Amino acid sequence: MCGIVGAWGPLQGKENALVQGCRRMRHRGPDSSGYWEDEHVGIALGHVRLAILDLSPAGGQPMVSACHRYVLILNGEIYNHMQLREQLEAHNAAPAWRGHSDTETLLAAFATWGVEQSLRRAVGMFALALWDRQERHLYLARDRMGEKPLYMGFADGTLVFGSELKALVDMPGFDSQIDRNALALLMRHNYIPAPYSVYASVRKLMPGCWLRVTQNDLKQRQVPSEQHYWSAVEIADGAASNALCFPSDAAAVDALEDVLGQAVQGQMMADVPLGAFLSGGIDSSTIVALMQARSSVPVNTFSIGFHEPGFNEAEHARAVAQHLGTRHQELYVTAEDALAQVPRLARVYDEPFADSSQIPTLLVTQMAREHVTVALSGDGGDELFGGYSRYFRALSWWEKRESMPSALRGPTAQLARGIGGVTPGSASRQLKKLAALLGAPHAGAFYQQFVSYWKDPASLVVGATVPPTAFDVDRDMSLLDQMTLLDSITYLPDDILVKVDRAAMAVSLETRVPMLDHRVFEFARRLPEQYKLRRGQGKWILRQLLYKHVPQSMVDRPKKGFGVPLGVWLRGPLRDWAANLLDPVRLKQQGLFHPAPVQAAWSEHLAGKHDWSAHLWGVLMAQAWIDEASMQERRP
Repeated sequence: MCGIVGAWGPLQGKENALVQGCRRMRHRGPDSSGYWEDEHVGIALGHVRLAILDLSPAGGQPMVSACHRYVLILNGEIYNHMQLREQLEAHNAAPAWRGHSDTETLLAAFATWGVEQSLRRAVGMFALALWDRQERHLYLARDRMGEKPLYMGFADGTLVFGSELKALVDMPGFDSQIDRNALALLMRHNYIPAPYSVYASVRKLMPGCWLRVTQNDLKQRQVPSEQHYWSAVEIADGAASNALCFPSDAAAVDALEDVLGQAVQGQMMADVPLGAFLSGGIDSSTIVALMQARSSVPVNTFSIGFHEPGFNEAEHARAVAQHLGTRHQELYVTAEDALAQVPRLARVYDEPFADSSQIPTLLVTQMAREHVTVALSGDGGDELFGGYSRYFRALSWWEKRESMPSALRGPTAQLARGIGGVTPGSASRQLKKLAALLGAPHAGAFYQQFVSYWKDPASLVVGATVPPTAFDVDRDMSLLDQMTLLDSITYLPDDILVKVDRAAMAVSLETRVPMLDHRVFEFARRLPEQYKLRRGQGKWILRQLLYKHVPQSMVDRPKKGFGVPLGVWLRGPLRDWAANLLDPVRLKQQGLFHPAPVQAAWSEHLAGKHDWSAHLWGVLMAQAWIDEASMQERRP
């Protein structure tokens, strides 16, 4: 796992700019760093390395291909790279291998099969930049599900790109103007979805995409259109006509164990100590069970415990670990331990990010890094197999909506909106929610309203217009299929995976997510709904797989999530910190947020009239990020 940064164009002092960028993200690669430049064409590549495969200098980057045509910087892992080597060798296309790194394998693949075909053959998580010295083309690519980040944009006439924004902000000519429309999306979702970023001049490469930048693109200062080498949406759209069929429930469970077990096996590849996060829930317990079944020694597992009963799952994780025979480590943390992470959040997350479970995620990654360099995660199970409780709530609301004649929905929505505007308290909020859900033109918009925090974010951010997102598209599939797809292409890559990647890389820990092997995703999309929802429970098939390894009574319980008592903290130990960031005079002077709705929510929250903590956390993280960004500008 690594950090990459690069620049192509007339930027003066590229080496100094890239060395500074590498220094700012040294946490992503503390083991070594590298730099490569071709002054004749103005391309420069920088890299910081966390050595996982081939710890020798033979695995260092930037790496030049054996044919000397390509130069590659790679952040990530190619899990099937040894199989790719075998394919290359079988066709007499393999070079004389210098080592056993996946970077070297991928370079040989590019030289043999070209960029798109190599990406299609690769199984892994990655963000990469490939320079073609012969054609003078730059290729950028990102893994299928968006596990690894890649930012890109122009600083004056120079294309700059990197794993983190902090690697780009020091580039001469970098435009640090905040994208108000992206802030509006942050208010709606508590994260900024790709392709948008907090800076108007920078965008994120979308998952499953690659692009080729030519010298003409550079002259015109334009980033060319992305091309898909794999598309979650295309897989989902074709799933109904390619549904899986099994002779029995047991056969379906066995099929899932085969495909998920292969993914787990592939992701246990490492030349350094490896472990897994274990919460004791369905997803992480399944991953750990499959790991232990494939390991001759106890697997290292890690969990965080809280002294507040409503947030503690450590005892459940411990029971699962004891049953499976793992080498288990747990850390009980106090509110003070968690609160101590708050000042770090804006620096770690690099752009405003407001999922409050980022706090315990920071703690568990810190603990894991004391013992291992790689940790597997159970993320993805809810999105793939229909596990979130909100799916059931949304289905219930949708059923009520659909039972109403369509001609009545608009007038009823208007009536509810009007009554809600003069009704106090929670009744008003319920009426406004009803109006929004009835007024949604299709299922995608319905679900967006259902999961939105600030329902009208453009009214909160000064001068903002909410830009289009994946929720604006209606698809010919069931509501459950639409919700799980939307979460898989928005919430999963832009919230869950961002949360884990930034927290883990801040302490130089690589995380891997077996559920997001694209073959597992394709399997899940082709599963008939009966294997996901059954008897009022989600993730039915995943539960059955886990029950083969762990007693049902040990793991079958209501999910608590990985949260913190944020509402209580904002009224208590975080009150002064929050009050300073939400000060109406400050907000008015900044000119980004309208003070009135923020203050109204803050006052109601302090008075205990309503828990606005999740809504306020988005504003607070934006404000904290603004402070951190201004401090970075002043740092040498």
